[in-house]
Amino acid sequence: MEALAMANSTSVSPPITHSTASRPRPSLRLDFRSPLPSISLSNPSFPSRKSSVVVRCSSDGPSNEEIPIEKRFLAFPTIMDINQIRNILPHRFPFLLVDRVIEYNPGVSAVAIKNVTINDNFFPGHFPERPIMPGVLMVEALAQVGGIVMLQPEVGGSRENFFFAGIDKVRFRKPVIAGDTLVMRMTLIKLQKRFGIAKMEGKAYVNGEVVCEGEFLMATGSE
Repeated sequence: MEALAMANSTSVSPPITHSTASRPRPSLRLDFRSPLPSISLSNPSFPSRKSSVVVRCSSDGPSNEEIPIEKRFLAFPTIMDINQIRNILPHRFPFLLVDRVIEYNPGVSAVAIKNVTINDNFFPGHFPERPIMPGVLMVEALAQVGGIVMLQPEVGGSRENFFFAGIDKVRFRKPVIAGDTLVMRMTLIKLQKRFGIAKMEGKAYVNGEVVCEGEFLMATGSE
């Protein structure tokens, strides 16, 4: 009886466990549906908080609408002015068709402009009712830009022995009228110094669109 009483009076303690009810553990979730995996931590004891950041960029300067149109557009740069061009090319009025050089890569290429105005002497006859710059003069203007490339020490040209020898694949894309600015690029493709022959590629633009293009053959010499 005493043994039974002692057995009844002995209690077995339950196993010790760590309860997490008061401190829930965050769970890790990976969302693979988005292009980049997003990791979110959720904790049931803390409410989720969302924050957003809005960045506003403002300029202290005036907008385009506030700037007068005469100050809104910059002019072409000047690498060679008309006086420097006259020192290179032998042409004179009324046949000098290059007003300014805006880019020059010695012995390789040049970019120049011709300001086409109603005062040009060819407009009264081409044409009186519809003034259009003659295509042959666009070709001549391009050839003169080529002359600026070729009549340089880097190439060995001479203004006393420089000739326009030929043209090929010339195309006129759009008419050029008074008020346009003809932007012309001439690039040296091949130079045979032994024979004094240079092949060049030329393109003329108005408002970024090609109006004339072709291949040019130049004959050069030395003094």
